[in-house]
Amino acid sequence: MAKENKNKTSSPRQKIRLILLILSFLLIPVTIFYISPIILMMGAAEGIVTGSLILYILLFFIALFAGRIWCGWLCPMGAWQEFWSPVIKRPVTAGWRDLVKYGFTVLLLFAIVSSFIAAGSIKGIDIFYGTVGGISISSLDVLQVVMMIFITILVVAFITGKRGFCHVVCPIAGIMIAGRFLANRVGWSALRLSVQNDACTSCRTCQKECPMGLSVPEMVRNNQMENPDCILCARCADTCPEGVIGYSIRRK
Repeated sequence: MAKENKNKTSSPRQKIRLILLILSFLLIPVTIFYISPIILMMGAAEGIVTGSLILYILLFFIALFAGRIWCGWLCPMGAWQEFWSPVIKRPVTAGWRDLVKYGFTVLLLFAIVSSFIAAGSIKGIDIFYGTVGGISISSLDVLQVVMMIFITILVVAFITGKRGFCHVVCPIAGIMIAGRFLANRVGWSALRLSVQNDACTSCRTCQKECPMGLSVPEMVRNNQMENPDCILCARCADTCPEGVIGYSIRRK
């Protein structure tokens, strides 16, 4: 069984996911400003719709049909934390910590709207706002700021647990959870985890392998795979010795 689990851990799907996460991290010098809420706010203060604002809107709509798949497959901040998973093994304690990100999300949305109102409405669209020739990191000073951001993300994860920044702080998480919530309320078919809980042997491999540190065995036991902090990475599915968990496109 150990050999079987090892093979599933290195499944083609997880190899592809790892490659995408590495690429997203390596592309940070180009892409970081397109993700940054700071650049988004700077543009909003001038009445400019930036690339980062457009990305946030797109992620909301992606979440309607694929949940937080961005977080599991493409987010460089998530990749950075996941690279440290051999060291950061403690899951985030469920409870109020998971709720903090919603506060950050509400504050960000309020600040965006307030900034555009103060600027006198939307005055233009600049996808490359804040970048130099489309490149985000164009000087040593900017590089130092970005390094401090990623150090802060890592410190938060060390203090709170696996992917702690995603659990506690990230406003993108809150935005995508809102998209998923809307899809569930409307009843749209979307990408989800499915389960055959009668085949589960309670080996708890899924929980050990979950990069978000979720209580996957409990989710399986209750036949309830929907969780706001699930990033649809399919790590649980690809490491389950019994093949209990899989992807499906269906309504909640």
